[in-house]
Formats: sequence, C-alpha cells, structure tokens
Amino acid sequence: MISFEHIKDRLRGISIAPVITPFNESGSIDFGTLEHLIDWQIKSGSHAISVTGTSGEPSSLTIEERVQVMETAMNVIDGRVPFLPGTGSTNHDETMFLTMKAHEIGADAAMVIVPYYNKPNQGALYKHYKTVADSVDLPIIVYNIPGRTAVNLEVETLAKLSKDCPNIIGVKESNKDFEHVNRVLLHCGRDFLLYSGIELLCYPMLAIGGAGSISATANVVPAKVAELHNAWNEGNLKRAQDLHFELMPLNDVLFKDTNPAPAKAALGIMGKINPTLRMPMDVPSKELQEEIKNVLKDYVDLKNSVANN
Repeated sequence: MISFEHIKDRLRGISIAPVITPFNESGSIDFGTLEHLIDWQIKSGSHAISVTGTSGEPSSLTIEERVQVMETAMNVIDGRVPFLPGTGSTNHDETMFLTMKAHEIGADAAMVIVPYYNKPNQGALYKHYKTVADSVDLPIIVYNIPGRTAVNLEVETLAKLSKDCPNIIGVKESNKDFEHVNRVLLHCGRDFLLYSGIELLCYPMLAIGGAGSISATANVVPAKVAELHNAWNEGNLKRAQDLHFELMPLNDVLFKDTNPAPAKAALGIMGKINPTLRMPMDVPSKELQEEIKNVLKDYVDLKNSVANN
C-alpha cells in the first residue's frame, strides 16, 4: 500500500491559490494570461496552486478545456510548488476521467467537489468518492461546499471515507458551520488535512489544527494570504491575527456577488486580466465594481499594478 505521508507534510500550513480561468473577450480561454497568473502566484509566495475549482468556473468549461487548463498549469508550475487541480463534476464518469488525467499528468493531489445539483444521499456520496479514490494512486482532497452543491458531506461519511480510502487525505471545507469543521478533525484524526474555503475562517481553522486555506482572495493579494500562513508557521500569532483582520474588508467585498465575478473584476482593475466570465455568469454591477476598486486601493498600488501588466 502506497504511503501518502510525504505529500501530507508538503501540503500542511499552506496557502493554496485557486486560480481563476481567464477568458478573452470572445469567451475563449486566454492561456497566455493563465500562464502569467500562475507564475505571478508562485513568485508572490503562494505555497501551492489549484485550477478548475470554483474560482476557475469549471462548470462553464468543456472537459477538453479542463484538461488543457490542468496541463497548462502543470507545465508552468514545473515542480516549483504542489499542484492540486479540481477534478470533480456533477457527472461521476467525468470526475473519474479528470481525476485519472490529473494522476497521468503528475499532479500532487486532486480536489474533488461534492457533486452539485444531483443532491446525492450520504450513501451515494460514499460510493462516489470511494470509487474515485480506488481508481487512482493519487491523494484526494474532498471539497465540501454545501452552499453550491445543495448537500453537505456529513462528518460521519467523511470519517468513513478517510478510514476506508488511504488516499483521501484531506478536505476543503467551504462550510460556515465551525462546529462541523471541528468535528472533522475529531473524527477523521488530527493529521487529516483540513483546509478553509471560507475566508473569515482561514485563521480560526489554523488555530484548531487546520492545514491551511484555499481562498479566492489569494487570486488578488497572494502575498498577503501566504504571509498569514507564514506568520502562523513561524509562531508569530500577533502578525497572523493582524493579517486576518487586515484582509477582512477585501474578503467581504469579494463575496458581495458570486465568486469569481468580484475576484475577476479586481484582477481586471489591477490590469492583470480581461474580467470576462462565461454566461450564465456575468460581471458585477458598476456600483460593486466601484466599491471593489475603492477597497483595493488599501491593498494594491493600482497605478503601478496597471502600468506593470
């Protein structure tokens, strides 16, 4: 049986940046900008990279496009940091295919979302994840985001999966129920990798033994989000707390509309992307765009940012 302890050590105490998928005005994927964004993330201090998660608009991409995005990311990363692409879908066979493709291209782990729209029961979720996990010798990070999927992966189901599937090594909890996430570590074990997908819980989850965060805000200020984790790892709790509160206004404004629309708007204001989304998503209102710009001024030198991109 393969041991996954080595990768668990690499994936603890880190900021994993869930990179957006940039589009041209025509709606085609802007692969050149994607390469630039990933390189910028790594140079800014992000400890790992994910693509085609919620921030990457996977439900708006074809399966072929998702593979192209994963392959592009893998080539740009070139082993500099761990790579954890999102491979989940509402379709079981697609999830199987994308997870096996992630293994084939050499990803460090796969992030597999709870199937959305279908609302499977807990027994069905167990069967889905076990089948996927059994198909690859690749670490799996379960992605629980009940606000998007309309079903919550219960702690008991996750605990059974963690015991029955050695390669299910962690979970991204985009779950505002802090009692739930505490019970994840109680029942799955303190060495289980627990990541926050809720921006205001990134610091609190570290305090209970969490492994880090996968925060959409890292798309906009990767250095700040990574620094919070660096400060925590160095035992500088005051600095980590300060960064937690410093980031709150930006976290708040980036979730006044559906992710990743505000993050893309922010990156557009910074001159890094064309903030196009594929329908049925669309850009935030002009009022919210102006609010995003005003908040950004406290975090980014917009004049230099635009000039340098």
